[in-house]
Amino acid sequence: MYSETTRSIKITVEPTFLEDQSAPDEFHYFWAYQVTIENLGADTVQLLRRHWCITDSDGNTHEVRGDGVVGEQPVLEPGQRFEYTSGTPLSTPSGIMFGSYQMVDDVGAPFDVTVPAFSLDSPHFRAVLN
Repeated sequence: MYSETTRSIKITVEPTFLEDQSAPDEFHYFWAYQVTIENLGADTVQLLRRHWCITDSDGNTHEVRGDGVVGEQPVLEPGQRFEYTSGTPLSTPSGIMFGSYQMVDDVGAPFDVTVPAFSLDSPHFRAVLN
């Protein structure tokens, strides 16, 4: 599990390799990732946009930008949380993802929240430690 807090907004990510949606013989690997967004602050906030950088083990990077997450732009009052699950494919058995959410506070001031970098590792990847 990976976690980071920016301006009292805590982002936690838990990736899971999905063997049943992967086809290693065809260089297709798929992960789900569950994200929890918690408002630990005193102000109501809204998530407006997302930005992801997804890099495979060959160094190929794909960026994703868009409005909201899973079709929603959740509003979080103090103490509230929002959870969602999404997924990403790679053509290699490992990679890394990180990103940010653009939020707006209750007076309309925008700010960015960091999504921590998290590792995408399949059982088809053999890590070598030197």
